[in-house]
Amino acid sequence: MKNQQSLQPPLVLQVDSAPKSKLCIQPDINPNSHRGRISVQPPFLPGLPDDLAIACLIRVPRIEHRKLHLVCKRWHRLLSEELFYSLRKSRGIAEDWLYIVKTYRGGRISVHAFDPIYQLWQPLPPVPEDFPEAIMWFSCAVLSDCHLYLLGGVDMEGSVSISRVVFYSARTNKWHRAPDMLQKRNLFRSCVINNCIYVAGGELERNQMTRSAEVYDPDQNSWSLISEMSTSMVPWFGVVHNGTWFFKGNAIGSGNSVCEAYSPETDTWTQVTNGMVNGWGNHCNCISLNGQLYALDCRDGCKLSVYDSETDSWKKFIDSKLHLDSSPAHDAAPPVSLNGKLCIIRQNMSISLVDVSSPIEQVENNPHLWKNIAGEDHPRSLVRKLWSTITGRGHSNSDGYIECCQFEVY
Repeated sequence: MKNQQSLQPPLVLQVDSAPKSKLCIQPDINPNSHRGRISVQPPFLPGLPDDLAIACLIRVPRIEHRKLHLVCKRWHRLLSEELFYSLRKSRGIAEDWLYIVKTYRGGRISVHAFDPIYQLWQPLPPVPEDFPEAIMWFSCAVLSDCHLYLLGGVDMEGSVSISRVVFYSARTNKWHRAPDMLQKRNLFRSCVINNCIYVAGGELERNQMTRSAEVYDPDQNSWSLISEMSTSMVPWFGVVHNGTWFFKGNAIGSGNSVCEAYSPETDTWTQVTNGMVNGWGNHCNCISLNGQLYALDCRDGCKLSVYDSETDSWKKFIDSKLHLDSSPAHDAAPPVSLNGKLCIIRQNMSISLVDVSSPIEQVENNPHLWKNIAGEDHPRSLVRKLWSTITGRGHSNSDGYIECCQFEVY
């Protein structure tokens, strides 16, 4: 379409002395001042109004969104805006994806996303140079349903801790810098409460453990210190349950197992010694889901226990009878939630989903509650493995160690 010049129309005046005649007066303008082009945006989809076109685009499966970004600048802008994803949520078509952060020999980090609908792994862009490549004992978290944060860590020699923070945006498919933590730390724990990242404990430098804690508020884009823990400890794990962060580890000096609970509302730490924490081992993996607290009862995550608050004790909940061997490849990472179900990810990238919507039911009587959706024994995985063998592409995903798993929705 040829661009039209935006010229001011001639000014027509009615002359009273000659009612039947008209005097055409051209305004005194610079003809070159209106040669700019009129910016007319093309429609999102030819032949459709924009609101209807957007209603169509938000229904495109998430796995195809990277392709949509490449169609044109207007589509790219749309997929980078909050409106697109808020519409997907309000229409009930937002999709849960898993993030798996793995470390390899030499400290290399890779991040992959898993699409449970198509059961496909998607590699994320390489972690930027702002976040050291040869690093370990870092932490990760997800904010705003679409930003994956990597925080802190230490070099492979265990001598230099960092305070660096970077995050990946699922909307832009890029990594970005975030404000550094106030203190360098590694071997610490983090959690998310009310869309804020909390970090506590860990090692500042060589064998110098800290009781300090801080919080990151994405709305303010800044870190601030919070109350210190009462005990300096080597942290083992943490879990958020009913708005409280439970943090367990071994106390420095005595080596005794201790647990503290942090309340964001009162900014206080309290030591906890009830049956809930006494039933946790040093390497217990827990998750709070649908108001219930679950724990993996074995290394491969094929047995689950549930906490009974009335009796202040743990009870056996699920035994899948699908136990794997004792190979480190079958060790389970901390569980996460996926589409309302308890999701177990193992070091070999196999994934199991457990329906815990009815805590009183047991899987022995309801086999359909336990489902394997990915792994070496899954039919789709066998096909992909065969194709990789034919094409000569290795499965580097099966190597390395899973540092953390997160989920996000958009």
